[in-house]
Amino acid sequence: MSFMLTTNGYRVVSATNGQAAIEIFAGMQVDLVIADFGMPQMNGHQLVNRLKQIACHVPMILLGDPQAMSGVIHGADALVAKKNCSAQELLERIKLMSARKRGPRKGTLRHAPAAELAEAS
Repeated sequence: MSFMLTTNGYRVVSATNGQAAIEIFAGMQVDLVIADFGMPQMNGHQLVNRLKQIACHVPMILLGDPQAMSGVIHGADALVAKKNCSAQELLERIKLMSARKRGPRKGTLRHAPAAELAEAS
């Protein structure tokens, strides 16, 4: 996954476990987190909840087996089934979540101006 993201223009910082991920996250600007649900020492659900306490605005994707993740209340912005998700689908999800974090492009309006709404009525 790291290779796929790097070759698609993303800067990837990997962690070997949840505690290392928390230390990296707390020490640098991170735009997106992808965590595996099944990690040693601390599962992805626990990691995401701890990272959201540090910076709740950072989008987070939790990868794993849907059966293992069912019934778990999590703080991730997206759940992705690891076995059923192609590399292209994951890249599209990452692009979408990155765009949401950045907000609308400069010069674009989120809502129609009030004058246009009045004319439409």
